[in-house]
Amino acid sequence: MSAEKSSTSFRDRQERLRALMEARRVPLIVVTHLINVRYLTGFTGSAGMVILGPSQGILWVDPRYTLQAREQAQGVEVLEEKKGILKAAAVWLGKNGVREAAFEAANLSVAQFDLLRQEAGAGVSLKPAGELIEELRVVKDREEIEAIRSAGKVTAEVFAELLPHIHPGATENDLAAEIEYRMRNKGAEGAAFETIVVSGPRSAYPHARPSTKALQESESVIFDLGAIVDGYAADMTRTVFLGEPGRRQRNLYSAVLKAQAGAIRAAQDSAPAGKVDSAARRILAKHGLARYFTHSTGHGVGLEIHERPRLGKGETTCLRSGSVITVEPGVYLEGFGGIRIEDTVLVGPDGPEILTPAPKDNWIIG
Repeated sequence: MSAEKSSTSFRDRQERLRALMEARRVPLIVVTHLINVRYLTGFTGSAGMVILGPSQGILWVDPRYTLQAREQAQGVEVLEEKKGILKAAAVWLGKNGVREAAFEAANLSVAQFDLLRQEAGAGVSLKPAGELIEELRVVKDREEIEAIRSAGKVTAEVFAELLPHIHPGATENDLAAEIEYRMRNKGAEGAAFETIVVSGPRSAYPHARPSTKALQESESVIFDLGAIVDGYAADMTRTVFLGEPGRRQRNLYSAVLKAQAGAIRAAQDSAPAGKVDSAARRILAKHGLARYFTHSTGHGVGLEIHERPRLGKGETTCLRSGSVITVEPGVYLEGFGGIRIEDTVLVGPDGPEILTPAPKDNWIIG
């Protein structure tokens, strides 16, 4: 993306946050969550802190990141602090007559909060900000969507390239390593999470880690992978069978595929997140499989692999055009194995769009 577009995007996000702060009567916010610092300013370092108010926009960094922050950060003044950025920001609050400031409670330890309160002084009232920035991040802007689209394209291409390497005797670890190597080879920053490759009875564990186990004939194999491009993640799961699957395996795969298709159709602008979850569960229930679906149907994805909204039972948060979510129903049968099919999906004004375009019909290997 060009510097001009990047600058406009970050300044737009800051103005959206200021508008939300005004509506919620939040005069000033102290941003300590690095993901939110990046979202607001573009700064990607591992130590940074932002104060944003109606007319204030300051990013504190330590000397390791001064040059990087000056190159990356948009819409804020960059200040270098050698003796602790949290202390420096707190002192700034006290010296500038700030009476009330919001802070990100989920991202401050008790010790850090005590330091913030002590250095700011008794005249500054500190209140939890809630999830103001996370609320904004639910709706992606054009540049965010294009980054996720690119990550989804890389993810799908890598899986297509992996298919010839899936055979009896290959190990879960080797296939996971091959996936992550190919992601970087295609220009991704790396994997968005630890790649999952699990086979046979181990595929009944939804989030098992790959092992030295070798794949065997007639087993199901779950691949859960996602590339990260320009800081944004994709998330995709495919299940394949080594050799001709039996009737039970075919029926299970068909049921999960239908459940995913139904859930994707339900992912419409203004639809409650819980409606997507219930769409998947209804279809699995018709096949007598509801009790084997042990996790939520999906989650938001973006700068973090798991972010708002959650697509679970009874979730009332409404999807919005620009939301990017995963849709990932699965069934897991102890001693037999599991099946999960997942895509990253953009909720658009004209309906859902799959951003991880890997086929789901090439699920029999050999």
